Amino acid sequence: MTRDQSPWGAPKPDPVPATPTPSEPQDHLEGEFLGRRVRLFGLALRTGVLTILTLGFYRFWMKTRLRRWYWSSIRVGGLPLEYVGDPVEKLLGFLIAVVILAFYVGVVNLLLMFASFSLFQGNFAAYLASFVGVIPIWFYAQYRARRYVLARTRWRGLRFGLEPGAWGYAVRALGHWTLTLLTLGILWPRMTYHLEKYKTDRTSWGTGRLSQGGRWQMLFPSTKWVIFGVLISACGAVPLTWEALETPLLSDMMYAKPYFGLWVALISLGIAVLTFGVFYYRVDSLRRLTATKEMNGVGLTLKARPLRIFGIHFWGYTLASIALFVPLVMIMVVIGFAMAGLIGAEDMGVDLDWLTTLDRWVLIVINIGLYFAAFLMWSVFTQTFITFPLMRHYAETLTLHNPDALLAVRQRPRDEHIEAEGFAEALDVGASI
Repeated sequence: MTRDQSPWGAPKPDPVPATPTPSEPQDHLEGEFLGRRVRLFGLALRTGVLTILTLGFYRFWMKTRLRRWYWSSIRVGGLPLEYVGDPVEKLLGFLIAVVILAFYVGVVNLLLMFASFSLFQGNFAAYLASFVGVIPIWFYAQYRARRYVLARTRWRGLRFGLEPGAWGYAVRALGHWTLTLLTLGILWPRMTYHLEKYKTDRTSWGTGRLSQGGRWQMLFPSTKWVIFGVLISACGAVPLTWEALETPLLSDMMYAKPYFGLWVALISLGIAVLTFGVFYYRVDSLRRLTATKEMNGVGLTLKARPLRIFGIHFWGYTLASIALFVPLVMIMVVIGFAMAGLIGAEDMGVDLDWLTTLDRWVLIVINIGLYFAAFLMWSVFTQTFITFPLMRHYAETLTLHNPDALLAVRQRPRDEHIEAEGFAEALDVGASI
C-alpha cells in the first residue's frame, strides 16, 4: 500500500484546510469521487468469497468494508465522508430482528391461519392479512436503516443524525401509498414530497438541522415521461382491447385486423418510454428536492442527468449479464450433459471424457459451487458496473453553497441505535449500501 492510499482503497484527502480562509474565499464546494473501479472489484470479490465460505456470516463485515470504501471515495470540498459503522452492531441488530420476525411468523401467522379457516374456510384471508401486516414493518425498516447509516456517517468530523420516528414514517407511508393507488398514481409527487420532507426535517449534521422547502406540486413536471408512456401505451392498448372483445382468438385478430402490428408497436414503445419515465422521475424529483433543502443558510444543488442514470442501469445490467451468464450457461450445459451421460469427445470436438469418469456426487458439488459462484459474481459485477458509476455520478454532480455558514455548526451527541440495520437486513428493503 502506498502512502497516498487509505486502507479502504480510496486516496487519502489532500492536506487542505477544513474551513476556508480569508485569503481563499469560497462560495461553493464541489463534490468529487476518487475511488477506482479495479479496487472495488477486488474488494467486492474478496469479501464476497469470505461471505460464501462463512455461510453468510461475513456479510455484515462485507457491507461495512464496502460502505467505508464508498464513503472514503466521496469528497465535498476535498474532504471525504467517513463511515464508522461496526459490523458487530449489524450482526446483533439482525439477530434481534430475526427473533421478532420469528415471533410474527410463528405466532401471529398461526392465529391468522386459525381465524381464516374458522371464518372463511380457507387460507387466502390469512395470507392476505399476513402480507398486509408486513408492509408497515417494511417501511419501519427503511427508516431505521437510514437512521443507522446517518448516525455512523461523518463529514469534517461532525456526525450526521436522524431523529427517532420510524413508526410515524411507516404510518405516513401507508397513508400516502393508499392515496396514490386510489388516485391511479396522480398523487405520486405528493407522496414523494411529503415522505422526503418527513425524513429531511428530522435530519441533522452536527448541530445544524436540515429542512425541506418547496411544495409538492413542483414535482409534477418530473412525471412528464411517465405520462407520455401511459398515453402512448393507451393508444395501442385501448383499440387492441376493444378488438379483442369482438375477436377473442389472437390468430384471427392478427390476420383480420390490419393495424394489429401498429397497436402492438405502440404498446411496446409506451412501455419503453414508461420505463425511462420512472428513471427520469426518480432523478429529476431528487434534483428538485435537493435544490430546496437548506441547513442554517447552506444550500445544495444536484445536477444528475436522468439519461445518464438510465444508461448506467441499462448497460450495467447488460454487461453484468453477459459477463456472468454466458460462461456460466456454457459450463452448466456441459456438466449437465456429463451427469446425464450424454456427452462424448466425438460429439463436442474436445476431450471431455474425464467428466464422465467423475462420481455423481462430485458433479453435484460442482453444480452447488457454481450456484453460489453465480450469486457472488452477480454481486461483484453489479457493484462494479452499476453501483460504482452511480455513486460517482451523484458525487460529481453535487454542489454545496455558502460553505461559510458551516463554521457555526458544532458536534452532536452520538446516537447509539443498538438495533443497527437489523430489520432492513432481515426484510431486504434495498439498503445494501
